[in-house]
Amino acid sequence: MKSRLLLAALLTFVFISSTAWSYYLRLASTGEAMTEAAEKFLATLDEQHRAAATFEFDDPRRVDWHFIPLPSADKPEREGLKVRQMNESERKAAFALLKSALSEVGYEKATKIMALESLLAELQKAKGGPIRDSERYYFCVFGKPTADGKWGLSVEGHHLSLNFVVEKGKVISSTPTVFAANPATVMSDYPGSHDIKKGTRVLAKEETLAFDLVQSLTPEERKAAIIAEKAPSEVRAAGEPQPPTEAAVGIAADKLTDAQRKTLVALLDAYCDNLPAEVAKARKAAIDKAGTEKVRFAWAGADKPGVGHYYRVQGPTFLIEFVNTQPDSAGNPANHIHSLWRDMAGDFAVPIAK
Repeated sequence: MKSRLLLAALLTFVFISSTAWSYYLRLASTGEAMTEAAEKFLATLDEQHRAAATFEFDDPRRVDWHFIPLPSADKPEREGLKVRQMNESERKAAFALLKSALSEVGYEKATKIMALESLLAELQKAKGGPIRDSERYYFCVFGKPTADGKWGLSVEGHHLSLNFVVEKGKVISSTPTVFAANPATVMSDYPGSHDIKKGTRVLAKEETLAFDLVQSLTPEERKAAIIAEKAPSEVRAAGEPQPPTEAAVGIAADKLTDAQRKTLVALLDAYCDNLPAEVAKARKAAIDKAGTEKVRFAWAGADKPGVGHYYRVQGPTFLIEFVNTQPDSAGNPANHIHSLWRDMAGDFAVPIAK
């Protein structure tokens, strides 16, 4: 009887503890929750793993980012602690940290992007090429996570680059934010251990809403919006510490109809809502304050799936770029997305020099 009572008490304690932590994450600011989760993550690490995962805040590697598979011919292996190297408790804490930095939607996208690596490994069997591994993602903490300090977080691997700066419990930077997908749409079911099924589209809204918008444009509106007949092969300034500073191009938001502007706002939401509500709200408030009429939408390439296409949405405070021109690993054309959000005041909480 006593052992049953002890077991019941233990299970109740575990339930209350996990519930309390979830409740805390909902109540605390995103920065506070991230700081708490980072402290818990670092506390799980032994000396060797802590050395791999931690850097000084001003380490130049904090702004050295990319979403390509590494190592490559001109770029070495990523820094940080790799998921594959983590034990069970370290992984649990690492993904709790990732979850604290993203919304539920964003976390689901991030973990599905990781899972797609298993599918790519299967598609590329006996073909050679880059390493494909769903556990080849790296966690880096820059500086010391404290309630009154300033620190950074990077979670990065193929097709994912998430970068944050937290100062005194507040997220002051969340860029560059990169979500990418290969295949953009999973065309078939594949055997194997991964959970990615036919029809999966990790970045569906980011693509379909943009198609809705460009297809709704009148011939006159298309003259302003379309900047090239052929889509570029890649987003600009990938891997560079700061976004490109060229002036926005395309059709201005105040030249769109009410219905078109509604679609444009939904497209912006698809990117903002990858982050916790507090951070998403701050991004949207900055756009409103700078003037939504200054936001421009630009398009290049085909306006239908399966043929290379690209778009750019830019305002005074932000830049979105999206490109889908490469075939997926099964050879399906234009089924490989790269998309990102950057801060026109400066990524990584580093102001752009004027």
